[in-house]
Amino acid sequence: MRQKARDLFEKLGYRKIMMAGMLLTGIILYGFLMDSVQSDTYDIQLFQLSSETIRSEKTVEDPVKTELERQRLTEEVAPSYQFMSEIVDNQTALVASIFGYIMDVKAPPEQQEDRLTQEEMIAKLREDLRLLETSDNGLRLTDDMLRSLVSLSEARLLSVQKELNNLLQSSLNESIRVEEVARYRTEIEQEIRRNETIPNDIIQAAVTIGRFGIIANEVVNEELTAKQVEQIRNSVEPTRILQGQVLVQEGQVIDREVYRQLELAGMTEERLNYKPLLGLFIFVIIAVGLLFIVISRSKKDDKNKVTEMLVVMVTASISLILMKLLSVISGNFDLVISFFFPTALAGMLVCLLVNERAAVYVTIFVSAAAGLMLPSGYSATLQVDVAFYILFGGLTAIYLIDRVGGRGRLLHISLAVALANALFVAFYLLLGQTQYNWSEVGFYFSAAIVSGLLSGALAIGFLPFFESAFGMLSTMRLLELSNPNHPLLKKILMETPGTYHHSLMVANLADASCEAIGANGLLARVGCYYHDIGKTKYPQFFIENQVNIENPHDRLPPEKSRDIILAHGIQGAQLLKKHKMPKEIIDVAAQHHGTSLLKFFYYKAKETNPDVDENTYRYQGPKPQTKEIAVISIADSLEAAVRSMKEPTSEKIKKLVDSIVEDKLKDGQFEECDISLKELKKVKEVMCDTLNGIFHSRIEYPKETN
Repeated sequence: MRQKARDLFEKLGYRKIMMAGMLLTGIILYGFLMDSVQSDTYDIQLFQLSSETIRSEKTVEDPVKTELERQRLTEEVAPSYQFMSEIVDNQTALVASIFGYIMDVKAPPEQQEDRLTQEEMIAKLREDLRLLETSDNGLRLTDDMLRSLVSLSEARLLSVQKELNNLLQSSLNESIRVEEVARYRTEIEQEIRRNETIPNDIIQAAVTIGRFGIIANEVVNEELTAKQVEQIRNSVEPTRILQGQVLVQEGQVIDREVYRQLELAGMTEERLNYKPLLGLFIFVIIAVGLLFIVISRSKKDDKNKVTEMLVVMVTASISLILMKLLSVISGNFDLVISFFFPTALAGMLVCLLVNERAAVYVTIFVSAAAGLMLPSGYSATLQVDVAFYILFGGLTAIYLIDRVGGRGRLLHISLAVALANALFVAFYLLLGQTQYNWSEVGFYFSAAIVSGLLSGALAIGFLPFFESAFGMLSTMRLLELSNPNHPLLKKILMETPGTYHHSLMVANLADASCEAIGANGLLARVGCYYHDIGKTKYPQFFIENQVNIENPHDRLPPEKSRDIILAHGIQGAQLLKKHKMPKEIIDVAAQHHGTSLLKFFYYKAKETNPDVDENTYRYQGPKPQTKEIAVISIADSLEAAVRSMKEPTSEKIKKLVDSIVEDKLKDGQFEECDISLKELKKVKEVMCDTLNGIFHSRIEYPKETN
């Protein structure tokens, strides 16, 4: 699917896609904010002081107040109960059936050999009583209780049954409601325990059966209750706004209830005002224009610019949706719930997925949009307090996020954001003229803390989806992979220390070079850390790991040596896939040699076989597909060559860099990536500077003379 999207982008052109994305961003922004900026286009405005006394011009029913009155009276209606006399017969019949099951299993069979053992009786009883056990009332007779019952004679069982029936009838003839069942069960239990005609051996079984027989026999008559409720509702006189009734006095604040009554009375005839809509259009132009500047000034290629624009657009849309939800439910609260908005969510996501510049932009944009959408006072346009609240929280996260070492520690930044939010709330409460009680103060500080923690939690939750949807590796994920304690890096260090040192050197070269041409330096660095992990399979066959040992290639034919060396890229990619590493890192391992020629063993093989096929001594590839991998391939070859150089000087290093890049160009290794000659020139300059810094000549100090 990603390939199809990439092909579509290339067909349409990235610039057209960019412009279409900008237009879509503007439309989304305008659509979300349009309702928020449309002030009441009446002479009467919500939360404004009325300039005159307004009376209703007609009599109208107020359905809201009418319904509230109906609900109030309905809640006062007591339910109607009905005594169910048949419950007495039903429950005594159930008790009789229990004793009937017991007598059936005790009845002597026609054949002596068919007589049941006591355990068989209990098992059969358990099967017969299954329906009663699973009923709503739930009969709970244990095996010991059943054993005691089947041990009684038939006469004693009939006597116990008679006593239980008498007690049940006595209790069930009284009115028992659901809330009284527990009391009546306790009373019948006490009666059973005091009854001397019931043997002590079965007293617990009798208590269980007796309690089972007690159920509510006076139940709510739903039909009658519903009729009473309907009668009450129908008897309520509709609440009306009468003609001439004063709706608002001069100087009175038009709150929501007053405004609702004014609308109901038809006192708010709308006059369309185009000014807010025109102002919003200007705001959208500014926001989209700044987004275009931020994205266009990125050093990434066109494809990555489009991806960055989509990330910013989706992140902003998520923030707008959250604002919309808060604004919708805000009318249900007396306090300002806008402080629950996750202030740093957008900034965190964009900073991790794109860059700090874009993160600052999206934070400013979200804070401005929140000032328009999130209610916090009586301002008709911009809620400055909410805007600053989100701005400070978002910037706090952005300027701390570079110090994060892993995804788990993102929550630490959330605590810092929560602290910044709390400080702003303190400023907000102290600066305002409103008096707040302790519960309100606690509410606002709790909202600030929840906002900070929610920012980190949502950022952690959204990151995998962004990485998967846009095929991106976040800064957070790359930092986690660069941790030296990562199992694969520890594997390289322990099994191939020479390769580990080589990878670090290559990483330094690739990182600096990629940053110079606008490529992803952190991705290149992390990719270098893992690019030679395939060498861990046969570490001693690679020269950087041959310390104080004989070179094993001296004893092998060139074909065998070739197979071992050429395989390390494929083996590395397979190992990385096995550990579910990101595709970008796997591609580095598979592509960093491209289809280059293994010259040493190729020429060694030609000494014995002049007709040897050159293609059999080339890496399988593919060739580098990205700028980062192209730079890594140069750095990889260069580091190995410089390491073997005797007394490296600036001139020698420059010639070596030129030679390696020229050789790869002639060999067509950069044909499948979009790196330009201008960028290659910059790469060569940076690598020369970096290597000169590493292999600089030491100053020879004069010897001391006596």
